[in-house]
Amino acid sequence: MDDPEVLAFLQKHLKSIQDNDLDAYHVTTAEDLTLYEWWITPHRIDGIPFHDFMMTANAKQGKVFGAEGAKDERAPSRLDLSNLHIQLYGDTAIASYTLLVSTVTPQGVTVASHNESRVIVKLDGVWKVVHVHKSPAWNAPHVREE
Repeated sequence: MDDPEVLAFLQKHLKSIQDNDLDAYHVTTAEDLTLYEWWITPHRIDGIPFHDFMMTANAKQGKVFGAEGAKDERAPSRLDLSNLHIQLYGDTAIASYTLLVSTVTPQGVTVASHNESRVIVKLDGVWKVVHVHKSPAWNAPHVREE
């Protein structure tokens, strides 16, 4: 069963990224964050300066996370969590889901997706994301399409 407190926290955290809200992002993210973002680099990224740079640049350019490639990158977009599952172990939670990013484009609404796991830990009474792992949401090369 999904924990309502962790779910509310996760939604706040993801909204901070979508909105390029650095203050909210810092409140919800541990300084020693580690993450794998498959479309950026095949290597682990450490710390939050990477996202600080990206979110600051996006905010200055009026870009919205997930709307990359839209003619107007300020296009309306939304995030949905498909197949969300939250595992709670004391002060540690693991949220796994498929992130769906829907964006309005001149051709209509497009939806991009990838799988995510976020490890969330309660530190000094406050939930923080400490690790993120993202992977593509498509068939692996060894899977045949008939």
